[in-house]
Amino acid sequence: MTTLLAALIVFGVLITVHEIGHFAAAKLVGMQVDEFAIGFGPKLYQTEEKGTIYTLRALPLGGFNRIAGMEPGEENVENGFHTKPLWARMVVILAGVTMNFLLPLLLFFGIFFFHGIETPVNEPVLGRVMDHQPASNAGLMMGDRIVSINGTKLSAWTDVSTLIQEAGSKKSTLVVQRGEKTLEKTLIPQFDKEAGRYLIGVMPTLETRSLGFSESARYAVLTEGRIMKGMVNGLRQILTGKAGANVAGPIGVAQMAGSVAQEGMIPFLTFIAFLSLNLGILNLIPIPALDGGQFLILAVEGILRHPLPPKAKERIQLVGVALILGLTVYATISDILR
Repeated sequence: MTTLLAALIVFGVLITVHEIGHFAAAKLVGMQVDEFAIGFGPKLYQTEEKGTIYTLRALPLGGFNRIAGMEPGEENVENGFHTKPLWARMVVILAGVTMNFLLPLLLFFGIFFFHGIETPVNEPVLGRVMDHQPASNAGLMMGDRIVSINGTKLSAWTDVSTLIQEAGSKKSTLVVQRGEKTLEKTLIPQFDKEAGRYLIGVMPTLETRSLGFSESARYAVLTEGRIMKGMVNGLRQILTGKAGANVAGPIGVAQMAGSVAQEGMIPFLTFIAFLSLNLGILNLIPIPALDGGQFLILAVEGILRHPLPPKAKERIQLVGVALILGLTVYATISDILR
């Protein structure tokens, strides 16, 4: 039940925010929006206001804005998509992605302003011990204070990393304080290729620090920038074959949503922010049927100074839809196999 509810909230928020972007931009530039839909398939609910039908549909896997003039043969409809200037059409196409980037900024700002920011305490006290790692296998627990490593006493958390790197792959002896008990544990650090150093699977204790309005805004921008940079680099490595694609489909995302929701509100909101950024970046890929592909077609038409033939655009769209459907099926099968 938690997984289903969490998945509905995640998909509902991401789809609604994205489609509101397209809808608001279309209205601002004077386009007629015939239908604003959340979900695909059969209609569950419908209402009409000011010439627009608002529908909620059965499958919460996407949404759409049916803007007048976008269908083949409707190019000259009054207040239609193609009757507006090129810049206006480009704004409408990019508005959904813009909302995907704006939502995480607002979420991160809210988290930092109302909750604060968690910063590591520079004391050699274990805040988290990862499962199936050298530290957990040796019996170390959250709250343990590391007194020494291989006979060298510690005064700060930074000493932990330094001494583990010095030990390398050799067996290390850790003396820890657990309440009133002093315990001795032995372990062998593991080399992590991604991190490029030896790790034992522990993290420091965190403390929450309150932030003001301007500092929360600054941290929100910095956090989003850092995450986007990592996502773009990861996508580049996948496209160049330097890294394998670990694709999660709707089932995988739903399972992750349910798992994260059980950890609390802050992790859940952070998860939504991550997915929104991911959706925004993926939507910018110039594949037909995605916003990036639509924008590329408009850019080409702008350079050529005339629209592409309707049949050519229809074929391009079919290729894009086939690619997206193929990727969705692949991701769903991967979810089931996992």
